[in-house]
Formats: sequence, C-alpha cells, structure tokens
Amino acid sequence: MIFHITTLENWQKAQLENEYKSTSLEKERFIHCSTQSQIITIANTFYRDYEQLIVLEINPNKLLAEVKWESPVHPNPNLDHNINDTEKFPHVYGTINLDAVEKIIYLCKDDQGLFKTV
Repeated sequence: MIFHITTLENWQKAQLENEYKSTSLEKERFIHCSTQSQIITIANTFYRDYEQLIVLEINPNKLLAEVKWESPVHPNPNLDHNINDTEKFPHVYGTINLDAVEKIIYLCKDDQGLFKTV
C-alpha cells in the first residue's frame, strides 16, 4: 500500500470529479505519496498549518497511473523533521482513480501540536 496526505475538502472534490488530483500533478507531473512509516514525518514537516488531515490508503495494483519510487523532491535539512534524499517515495504519475483508494485515515494533532502515529 502507498499513502497520500490531503484534506477532507480535496477528497470531497475528488468524489465529485470521479478522480483525485493534487496541485503537484500540474506543477511536477506527479502526486506525492509515501509509505506508512513516512506519513507522520511528512505531515509534521509540510502540513503543520492544518489541524486535521486525511490519508488516502491506496492499493498501487489498482492504480491506472504509473507509480515510480524516487528520491524526495523537497529535501530540507533545516526543517525539524528532515526528509532526507536517501529515502525513496512513491510518486503517482497521473490522477488517482477512486477505486484504488481502499481506506481513509484521519490524522489529528496531539497536545503538542504534532500529528500522531497512524
């Protein structure tokens, strides 16, 4: 399984459009995804301004778009939770067909303002 962090509003929009897209698809030609063990680091690195997020649990075998495992696009050693360039991340090169999403996981912050373990 691979995972994609997003907002409930973006997921609701995908329901209406019958496919999920993110702004990175237009800008970078792919949708950023992660492994389960990478979710919390990514959430606390790039999504700290959000109070609640959802995670799409995606079955890569059901995706119509190609998945490539690549180095991170945005490594930054100055961030609290570093994403290093030795890790590989799944990138989806196209839209995510809704039937590939097998589960929705809700992420909420703890008392310290950090997202908790999935």
